[in-house]
Amino acid sequence: MHSLWDDKEAAQCRSEIELRVYSSRLLGRDKTLVLHGGGNTSVKLVRKNLFGENENVLYIKGSGWDLETIEAAGFAPVALDYLRRLVQLDALSDTQLANELATHTLESAAPTPSVETILHACLPYKFVDHTHADAVLAIANAPEGERRMREIYGDTVVIVPYVMPGFDLARACAREHARQVCAHTVGVLLMHHGIISFGDSARQSYERMIELVRRAEEYLKARQAWDIAVSGIRPARFEMLRQAQLRRQLSAAAGAPMIMATLVDDDTLAFAQRPDLAQLSQQGPVTPDHIIRTKRVPMLGDDVDAYARGYKAYFDAHAPHAKQPKTMLDPAPRMVLDAEFGLAAAGRNAQDAAIVAELYRHSMQVMQRSQALGGYHALPARELFEVEYWDLEQAKLRKGVTPPPFSGEIALVTGAASGIGKACVEALLARGAAVVGLDINPAVETLYRRGDFLGARCDLTDEQAIKIALERAVLAFGGLDMLVLNAGIFAASRKISELATEEWHKIMAINLDANLYLLRACHPLLKLAPKGGRVVVIGSKNVPAPGPGAAAYSASKAALNQLARVAALEWGADGIRINSVHPNAVFDTGIWTDEVLSQRAKHYGLSVEEYKTNNILRTEVRSRDVAELAAEMCGPLFAKTTAAQVPVDGGNERVI
Repeated sequence: MHSLWDDKEAAQCRSEIELRVYSSRLLGRDKTLVLHGGGNTSVKLVRKNLFGENENVLYIKGSGWDLETIEAAGFAPVALDYLRRLVQLDALSDTQLANELATHTLESAAPTPSVETILHACLPYKFVDHTHADAVLAIANAPEGERRMREIYGDTVVIVPYVMPGFDLARACAREHARQVCAHTVGVLLMHHGIISFGDSARQSYERMIELVRRAEEYLKARQAWDIAVSGIRPARFEMLRQAQLRRQLSAAAGAPMIMATLVDDDTLAFAQRPDLAQLSQQGPVTPDHIIRTKRVPMLGDDVDAYARGYKAYFDAHAPHAKQPKTMLDPAPRMVLDAEFGLAAAGRNAQDAAIVAELYRHSMQVMQRSQALGGYHALPARELFEVEYWDLEQAKLRKGVTPPPFSGEIALVTGAASGIGKACVEALLARGAAVVGLDINPAVETLYRRGDFLGARCDLTDEQAIKIALERAVLAFGGLDMLVLNAGIFAASRKISELATEEWHKIMAINLDANLYLLRACHPLLKLAPKGGRVVVIGSKNVPAPGPGAAAYSASKAALNQLARVAALEWGADGIRINSVHPNAVFDTGIWTDEVLSQRAKHYGLSVEEYKTNNILRTEVRSRDVAELAAEMCGPLFAKTTAAQVPVDGGNERVI
């Protein structure tokens, strides 16, 4: 652990808020300190109100913001003097606390202040930083954690025994700070929560945090509890269909489709293959702050129903002892540990699954380091229950926005690098799906840099390449729900008498054979789709109304159409529906080169512009128009439709 502070970068900051942003981002860059919205930072400033009066304001990281990318707008300004008065109360419920924070935030457009706002307010320091440092948690969760902390930090850190987040924790922090503080104090250790540093400047508070965590790391290294051996592990046995079946079980337990990311790296396998895994992994999270994302405990094996029953029993056992009545959350696990494949992390969307995976990556490190110090010990189940069913978090869940229609589902699009395929990717992402894009063009790999998109270069005429691509898709997201068959080629206009055999075979191989290979390979996955599999074939006007000079293209698309119809007949019993879209004259696609467009327009005796709108509605059909219809065919409007063929061509006399 070392400081990332750069004087040249800091000199570009024009205010203390900007310095607060800068040092917060430094903390956020180190994933051993904070993960995915975790951690918190604040600064206390004086500003003038509308009456020209000075008022003390606490600017604290707002909910929904990540320290790594936070901006000034991510800090909520809250009336500091009022917050300090709240700390003097004997009691304050979670509901009351949330109300007071909301009504004393000084800007209507500000994010919701963190639940830790009152804790930051009670500490009499200008800058305050709070992290969930891995090294600190490893020691805190080991035997005699508090004694070890006092050995490491002496009187430089105030130690606060575990108290559930909220008003009670703030009160406890204020009380212990007043009792333990001395001239050497630079931070506060919140047992099982993390560590706080503070200072008169952003740099001082930040570098004190780095130093506190460095001392914890050195303690672990000195006791051979830092480096974790990964030798002697058995190679991963990743079985695509087994993972898809597991995802289906998870989705059934959750009552909605789930994304499931599988981790098969050496560190994960080493943890999953530990002989003491059952004891180590079942105690609970390394900090209660993680439980909201990861649920109570990970699951061993793949018996989801047994886990769900156990989870319900856990709720029944602890609900009678809860401080307030609780409503049970869905019982589906968010993690699955298995000695063969490592870790599967589930979430309602790709981002949530990635967060679970990243949190548990760090949790594995913490648990094993605690174990090396003599044993990992999480909080008692009753304390974990109170956090998991915390009123404030349940309120967020109840208040949550309606998820997108394809949330938790996975789509695969071929020919995704451009034209209709790219537009289909965009339409599916916009509806909340995780999308796998395949294309012979390597540009597909960098089409989007986001966690819910996987781009893979793939020659669809190569069956082994298709198998590899599908395995990557299942590894990344857990299965397959929707398939859009879009990839194809359209050769230059050529009469049958002039059509070369090689050109015929090439077009058939790409437009027909490749789709057969893909349909055949995807069928077992589509059968396991939680809401039923869906296939959309991007056909062509040339299926019902072929044109001269396009024999190979027309024949290949017609054969693909027949293939789709037969698949609809055969796969209906598996809950898979297959529909076709027949576009015409979509010119913003890769197959319509300037040469081909000019040739076709000339063939019909039209200018290029006349050719583009040569339909009954005199409108130009674009890739997005086709993609929107394809996406809707995967949605509820077409839930009871299969083997349909829908034109999107502006109206064509020959088709009509």
